[in-house]
Amino acid sequence: MNVTYISLKGHVELEKYRYFYFFMMLPVYILIVCSNCTIISLIVIHKNLHEPMYIYIAGLLINSVLFSTNIYPKLLTDFLSNEQVISYQACLFQILVFYSFSCSEFLLLAAMSYDRYVSICKPLQYAIIMRKTIVFILLGLAWIVPFSHLVVPVVIFANLELCSFTLNGIFCNNSINYLFCAGSKALLTFGTVTLFNIGILPMLFVIFTYVKILLVVYKSCREVRRKAAQTCLPHLLVLINYSCLMTFDLIIIRLESDFSKTTRLIMTLQIIMYNPLCNPIIYGLKMTEIYKHLKKLLYKGRHDC
Repeated sequence: MNVTYISLKGHVELEKYRYFYFFMMLPVYILIVCSNCTIISLIVIHKNLHEPMYIYIAGLLINSVLFSTNIYPKLLTDFLSNEQVISYQACLFQILVFYSFSCSEFLLLAAMSYDRYVSICKPLQYAIIMRKTIVFILLGLAWIVPFSHLVVPVVIFANLELCSFTLNGIFCNNSINYLFCAGSKALLTFGTVTLFNIGILPMLFVIFTYVKILLVVYKSCREVRRKAAQTCLPHLLVLINYSCLMTFDLIIIRLESDFSKTTRLIMTLQIIMYNPLCNPIIYGLKMTEIYKHLKKLLYKGRHDC
């Protein structure tokens, strides 16, 4: 069987800076895995964190680890390799995983915003509405729905003819559209519908629920406002961060000829670094119950030393 290879040409002066890139990005990947897994472990271990809000946070952090693992090992290998190539099949798989977990982030944030809405706007019905069964169904759908949407175009890509074998990036993303001999209007339409269903629609839902929360909080006492700020602010920060990064991804692809190679590289690195690093920091420091357990863990580790 013939294997088609794609060259990744998004690196900047790799021969000169390969070791700098490698020793800069390796600690980043280790920090992403360790920080996210630490918060996940705290949520799993401590029973008082076995609540819907914290379960969704754990799902979001698992998402970050898997998202990063899809990118970093290959990227680190490329830094030290003489040729930066990837098989076409592996490239398609990387695209599927990259966008599946990217869209899962929006759906998980939508589930979290719904949880906050029920908690603040319908507190007496919270235990009935947010049963564990519902929580895990929403968690599962957040991963299954994007994958089921994206597997269709990826299968179609696998059967399209390539006229170019050079990708202007450091990993596989939607730039692959520029490699095909002929575009497909049906595929473009399906892509637009998919973007709306698993990107824009969840974002609009989050905005709607937080508007409803703000209206209720505005009329409530100071204690309710404080509780709402503690639990809702981290989610809004993550949503704003991720929305900006995904917008970057679309801008890079659509206007790639208008950006210098260095600018594209910097923007791409922000997409794969910023959110996976920020999520555990935001939730570890801003969520009071997680922060308490984290502080105890750090204090115990220092005391044992």
